[in-house]
Amino acid sequence: MTKQGLNKVDLIFEQVDAKEVLKKANEMTGEEIIKQILESGLKGRGGAGFPTGLKWKYTAAEKDPEKYIVCNADEGEPGTFKDREILDRVSYKVYAGMAIAGMAIGARQGIVYLRGEYKFLLPKLLKELDAFHKLLKELGLDFTISYRLGSGAYICGEESALFESIQGERGEPRNKPPYPTSSGVFFKPTSINNVETLVTAVMIIHHGAEVYNQLGTKDSRGSKVFSVSGDTPTPGIFELELGMTVQQFVNEFGDGDTKAVQVGGASGFCVPRKKFTETIIGFEGVPTGGSMKLFNSSRSMYNVLHNYLDFFAEESCGQCTPCRVGCQQLLKGIEKVKKGEVKSTYLNELVKLADTMKMASKCGLGQSVGNAFKSIVENFREEIIY
Repeated sequence: MTKQGLNKVDLIFEQVDAKEVLKKANEMTGEEIIKQILESGLKGRGGAGFPTGLKWKYTAAEKDPEKYIVCNADEGEPGTFKDREILDRVSYKVYAGMAIAGMAIGARQGIVYLRGEYKFLLPKLLKELDAFHKLLKELGLDFTISYRLGSGAYICGEESALFESIQGERGEPRNKPPYPTSSGVFFKPTSINNVETLVTAVMIIHHGAEVYNQLGTKDSRGSKVFSVSGDTPTPGIFELELGMTVQQFVNEFGDGDTKAVQVGGASGFCVPRKKFTETIIGFEGVPTGGSMKLFNSSRSMYNVLHNYLDFFAEESCGQCTPCRVGCQQLLKGIEKVKKGEVKSTYLNELVKLADTMKMASKCGLGQSVGNAFKSIVENFREEIIY
């Protein structure tokens, strides 16, 4: 692992010997693997940030002999394209992470749920999977991985909707509890992890938890792969330590006129220039699944917000009223304010609606709409009104 500049890290894309890592993991008990992951402080890299070791621990504790490891590769968050790069460059590490997770929880089957738009990667991924299965057979490990393709629905990035899709049902979130650790895909105990989370687990087993703990902060251990886009002279994929400020990020990737950074995609938070220095990129500040969009002074934040709300209104599965109706009303509401059909104070009512959606929506889609909405309205109110 090397660091230079803004704490750039080579962890996720570092080449390792999968055979040696799997042999090392196979010499450990499931409890020892989970202990190593817990000691590393690894949290889910999909954005939610649930401790990976705890997820594996809870799934391992289930008595049902049939368990599953599911890799969530349904990368649908606007502005995020890092999982595609990981799959394209180091898919064997994704497979190894699934196998190690299988050892930890007692699962013999893994499923990769691949975003439909990434179908072009499938021939290469299946060829590499065939080689990986031969490696598992050589090592005497009883674990197999299969693929399922999504069909372009953003809602299927939500874990339980993803399970329904795998089962051939309409992609709609389930009621919780029960949680995936006890009733996941096919209603069996399931650990569902993001692409990057599984690769990180491989590197923790390879290097050891103590090495991984040297990266990041107390609340945000390790590194993170960021998809950098927008008004930046250097767009692309970058792996950085967690815990930097937005100002540090802007110093590295901004164009000299950055007025806002959208951290975490459409469901994330919009950080204005006045808060760059005080805002930490990490679980103690603003967490992100990887999307980092930079906006300069030429951009209308009303247009940005309108684009996000239009996206959410389209992608809501429509199952629950707070999200289905709320997304539409937020979109219509800002349009009315912009046209002057209602007073600017109507924005206050819309903020209340966003708060209600956060509390009452069934899944993370409706619950997260208010993140971008409130942060843009509160920090760029004048651009919404005029």
